[in-house]
Amino acid sequence: MNKSVGYALLAGLAAVVVLVSTAIFVGFGGGGSWGNNSAHQPRNPAAPAVSGQWVGTWSAAAAAAEPGTLDGYAGMSIRNVVHTSVGGSSARIQLSNLYGTRPLPVSHASLALAAAPSDPTAAPGTMRRLAFGGRAAVTIPAGGAVTSDPVRLSVPQDTDMLVTTYSPSPSGPATYHPYARQTSYLARGDRTEDTTGAAYTEQSPYWRYLTGVDVWSTEAHGAVVVIGDSITDGITSTAGANHRWTDFLATRLRSEPGAPRYGVLNQGISGNRLLVNGSRFSPNNGPSALSRLDRDALSRTGVKAVVVEIGINDLLKTPRQYDPEKILAGMRQIVRDAHARGLRVTGGTLTPFSGHRGYTAKLDEVRREVNATIRSGAVFDEVVDFDKALRDPWSPERLRPSYDSGDHLHPSDEGYRAMADAINLDHLRRAAPASL
Repeated sequence: MNKSVGYALLAGLAAVVVLVSTAIFVGFGGGGSWGNNSAHQPRNPAAPAVSGQWVGTWSAAAAAAEPGTLDGYAGMSIRNVVHTSVGGSSARIQLSNLYGTRPLPVSHASLALAAAPSDPTAAPGTMRRLAFGGRAAVTIPAGGAVTSDPVRLSVPQDTDMLVTTYSPSPSGPATYHPYARQTSYLARGDRTEDTTGAAYTEQSPYWRYLTGVDVWSTEAHGAVVVIGDSITDGITSTAGANHRWTDFLATRLRSEPGAPRYGVLNQGISGNRLLVNGSRFSPNNGPSALSRLDRDALSRTGVKAVVVEIGINDLLKTPRQYDPEKILAGMRQIVRDAHARGLRVTGGTLTPFSGHRGYTAKLDEVRREVNATIRSGAVFDEVVDFDKALRDPWSPERLRPSYDSGDHLHPSDEGYRAMADAINLDHLRRAAPASL
């Protein structure tokens, strides 16, 4: 073989290697089809984000079976409106039939950007049909969940998205999140890929079936997941304004110099308790934070840090918990479970509630004992002092008046902002769990 032929062969082989490498990269990062477990594959935390990864941009916890929906939403299109925390070049969704008693058939699903905030109209050129394992239709078993195939779509940060599903036949009770603080929409018939939104004449304050949206990002390094109760759920925040404290946290992470570039995943459930499960039907307080921790927090896409805001309802709801050690033991269990996944936990102190109808001096004493132990550093890896951030300096058992929504338990929009401001962002970037 002469030299010119040898060089030609080597050049050809090099070109093949480049083409194969490029195909592998595009297939992994751009919008091909991946299995549902791809979100949880191990990744070197030191690898640069420029290579891209799946990151959760929005989530909501499945809280209960929606009352009055024994046959689900047969023949109806459900258009959920959700708000992104970070952006990306592709997207995928998670659907849940956690509280269903029968298989949930979804024959058509779509994803689009909203033309305007809280609007069911799709932005021009953004409507995408979704598939599941390469098929347009999917049936989700009772108690199950499914992740869609990714679609190429330029998803901005801090924007509304439309996720629409259509079920052609009865399916059992709808799995839902009741206190969305966001208007979603319903339409009769299969209007999944309608872009005008004209058919979506029925408004709804709920999110149904949808529990997560992920984006493929070259900028975000992961996500912080927050598990909590109605205070995290943002039950008294201005509807449609994205003024939950987690929304204000997302703004800080996007805008502050040096902040870790994380998506923010809100896994709050109104009425939720640390130790006790709520009913699967109304009143829908959700399963306890301990029992839902793995599903709702530790296994979310790209999670890098966990924040916990929970415990007030263990004091307020029957059976009331008067033993601070039991509450602290539950919190420590959360930390152990997170450490087993290599995650640090930032824990919040319990906020003031004097003036609320459930307040008693004895319960407040329990709250203060729990807070003293949290502040000592004997429970969580890091502490965020929500109590200090919200309390009235002249009457510390109460919320500061400007931070009080009016029920003396839940914060106002400005109170939620103060909670987000209380988070030390450096605490969220620390990867290795501490030894407690």
